[in-house]
Amino acid sequence: MASVLEKILRMGEGRTLRKLESVAKQVGRLEDAFKEYSDEELRDITASFRERHEAGESLDALLPEAFGAVREAAGRVLGLRHYDVQLMGGAALHFGNIAEMKTGEGKTLVATLPAYLNAIAGKGVHVVTVNDFLATYQSDLMGRVFRALGMTTGCIVSGQSPAERREQYAADVTYGTNNEFGFDYLRDNMAWRSEDMVQREHFFAIVDEVDSILIDEARTPLIISGPAQGDANRWYSEFASIVRKLKEGRDYEVDEKKRTIGVLEPGIDRVEDALGIDNLYESANTPLISFLNNAIKAKALFKRDKEYVVQNGEVNIVDEHTGRILKGRRYNEGLHQAIEAKEGVQIKAENQTMATVTLQNYFLMYDKLAGMTGTAETEAAEFMSTYKLGVVPIRTNRPMQRKDNPDLVYKNEKVKFDQVVEDIVERHETGQPVLVGTTSVEKSEYLSKLLAKRGIKHEVLNAKNHAREAAIVAQAGRKSAVTVATNMAGRGTDIMLGGNAEFLAVAEMTALGLDPQENADEYDEKWLEVFSSMKEQVKSEADEVAEAGGLYVLGTERHESRRIDNQLRGRSGRQGDPGESRFYLSMTDDLMRLFNTGATRAIMAGDGTPDDLALESRIVSRAIRSAQSQVESRNAEIRKNVLKYDNVLNEQRTAIYSDRRRILEGDDIADKVQNFLTDAIDDIIQEHTGDGTGDDWEFDALWTDLKQLYPVGITEEELFEEAGGRSKLTRKLLEEEVLSDARHAYERREESIGEDATRELERRVVLSVIDRKWRDHLYEMDNLKDGIGLRAMAQRDPLVEYTREGFAMFQQMLGSIREESVGFLYNLEVTVKKDETPSASDTPDVQIVAKGLDEKEQTALSYSAATDQGEVEVRNERGQLNQRATAEAKRRERDLGTSSALDQARDEAGEEPAAPAASPRQATRPRQQPASRSGNPAKRQAAEQAEPSASNAPVAGSSFGKGGTSKPGDQPAGNRAQRRRKK
Repeated sequence: MASVLEKILRMGEGRTLRKLESVAKQVGRLEDAFKEYSDEELRDITASFRERHEAGESLDALLPEAFGAVREAAGRVLGLRHYDVQLMGGAALHFGNIAEMKTGEGKTLVATLPAYLNAIAGKGVHVVTVNDFLATYQSDLMGRVFRALGMTTGCIVSGQSPAERREQYAADVTYGTNNEFGFDYLRDNMAWRSEDMVQREHFFAIVDEVDSILIDEARTPLIISGPAQGDANRWYSEFASIVRKLKEGRDYEVDEKKRTIGVLEPGIDRVEDALGIDNLYESANTPLISFLNNAIKAKALFKRDKEYVVQNGEVNIVDEHTGRILKGRRYNEGLHQAIEAKEGVQIKAENQTMATVTLQNYFLMYDKLAGMTGTAETEAAEFMSTYKLGVVPIRTNRPMQRKDNPDLVYKNEKVKFDQVVEDIVERHETGQPVLVGTTSVEKSEYLSKLLAKRGIKHEVLNAKNHAREAAIVAQAGRKSAVTVATNMAGRGTDIMLGGNAEFLAVAEMTALGLDPQENADEYDEKWLEVFSSMKEQVKSEADEVAEAGGLYVLGTERHESRRIDNQLRGRSGRQGDPGESRFYLSMTDDLMRLFNTGATRAIMAGDGTPDDLALESRIVSRAIRSAQSQVESRNAEIRKNVLKYDNVLNEQRTAIYSDRRRILEGDDIADKVQNFLTDAIDDIIQEHTGDGTGDDWEFDALWTDLKQLYPVGITEEELFEEAGGRSKLTRKLLEEEVLSDARHAYERREESIGEDATRELERRVVLSVIDRKWRDHLYEMDNLKDGIGLRAMAQRDPLVEYTREGFAMFQQMLGSIREESVGFLYNLEVTVKKDETPSASDTPDVQIVAKGLDEKEQTALSYSAATDQGEVEVRNERGQLNQRATAEAKRRERDLGTSSALDQARDEAGEEPAAPAASPRQATRPRQQPASRSGNPAKRQAAEQAEPSASNAPVAGSSFGKGGTSKPGDQPAGNRAQRRRKK
């Protein structure tokens, strides 16, 4: 099947390559003409290209001349001329493909071609790398080419301020890592002022090492999280103290079977007295309800030494099935903090997801996407299905001379490493450089100890310090060098025989005190002299290394992906250099042990083979290919599953962020607010009126809810008089009269604070409510996804159920946004001040001061993402690793089924202790029931969470309007679910 698919994907490949060759020839014909240009004329040509493009000439039409200009500029400032195959690669990128170019073919230089061409459009081009070091290095080096052509270059790295980032994004070409670009997108959609946003539009992205970023790291979403509430700890303690004085049966009811509680009227009165407030259920006090619920649950439903234990000042959950202590796990939605407050131990701040996006959906936002790598062919089907990216293999500039030796398989790991050391020693003595690839830090350190015992000088790299490691890997091709590295260490750096003259030249320029940013002109003048000197210095040593056989790449274990193995092999034999590779394996290697190796094991055990005798067999090779194929298929399915679920959330995210950005950029939302008002009143009236007449309706409950929304001026008697009696009152007349009354009240509100202040208040209130409700919605969607897999046991498709319920929850959130926004606009106590420093924007020159609307910058944020090793890690805003949070994130990935297929195979093989029965959120109690004020004056009880209505309708483009997005019955009435009486 795979071979058939590969043939389908390769259809038209010959035609594409002929087109790219034609482009290279067109550029070549212009080469002599560009040599006649002066430096100033070359710099001015960009303005000419831009004028032609603005006049209607397409980028495709400008391609030959633009590429020719870049080729000439690179030759002048870097001493590097684009080969024809590099021109082909650049054209493939411009046409929106992945250019598969082998290691050493100059992909960094290739990216300058399409980056320059597309930057002519003036919309900004993003070049994406795997780490900060490469982003800085490439932007500094290739930035000189862009400067020679009159363009600017930026670089996004961790630790920059928003102002610095905005300046970098304003450049024509911006370099940075995938995580930095993604987090900036999320932060922009958390901003309170348009001037706080840093990114421009998503026009064109060139992704270097595209397989690493779009495949290996795609299982881990980008997540920004932060403290759920600023003064939450105070309220947890406050409510724990209040609830101690409440009595079951008098103040609240408990249903232990359903694990729910209900707050009674006397209990509400006591809580209001203790807090010194008149009404717990006013909009401004809504957040306090969850603290009350959690405090009562902690007291009534969660017993010490049964559901949890207290050890060393910490509350630890007890697994109800096994009795094991679930160390490190916590209840969510504030319940764990409520229990900590009850027990009097330190209350640990609750974190909440503020924003999240997968790398797949982030990069799919770009108008055009392209990528480069040396190993994309094995993932061609996934690139096409997920990103609509074709893979175009570009031939090498010179014929490949590397010799790939057959694998050697030993009985156990000790013998394997003994033989590895012997091979390294032998080649070291001949002067041949050796690069050893391992699959883990532990294996690297183990091999390092063995080499040290033999007196072999070597370097050990574990992909932690990118700058240091890139510099060392760049020199791994020197005579007799031995470098031990995890497979991904130093990726993106060329290993040249005799040493990397480019890296040596950069180091020399730094030693001379020259910086490409601070001394740009002087740096450019000195570069060619220093670079030429370094090339001469390494040339003689390169000849000696080539004579010794070139770089020898030795793999100590097969990776779960053929692509990673090919990446390691590809370090050798660059640009036609001689080279050699071999993999040493053992029957105890993870891949060999866990997948399809029965026949191989029989061969090793059946003929009395000595331990130190290696096995070479086609059966072994087939077993390895089969094992890797199984792992690759399972990993691809995991990524596909992640994307399917995130696509549901992505539609919602796009709708929310789109409306939020329009509000942030100054859209007048007065009409939108009036629509909110209409919808909110419509929801309330629908809830309290049936199909009958006024005689059947509950006006007391209706008026109670209306008064919580706005200051009602009309009375029931006035309505009855207008209708000619209660029995003649229709729902239409009721809606018209109430809406008219509400609008008159809003007009009075606007007159009292002023039109400009009202517009500013509307903007800030709606933004505040959107942000809070969206954070809550993200949590609920995450919670839904955690348990949705259980639907399969009921013969239901989990994805369909997730889509259906997620849509209903989204509609409920929109209802809440509408209703709460209206309630705050009517009821907030507002102080209006004249802004003494008016801005140049369209924002009204007034200052609004209101409780709950302070535009405080989020602090103590955490950033969760995949590293360039494909592992999840959590860092704070200063870039420091949070080890505890990282460990928890890794464990959670495994619990949620997003771990690698090899990890899953280990679990299935029973090689690690079984995970506790509950996932982090499965350890959480049933979804929290908010306390609610019932229509029955004798009893206010927590309303049951309404089951979301079914809907497969897509999210509409406008995220707040009711019309067009839901079918009758799909739309829960905002906070009505929290006030609806229990029947």
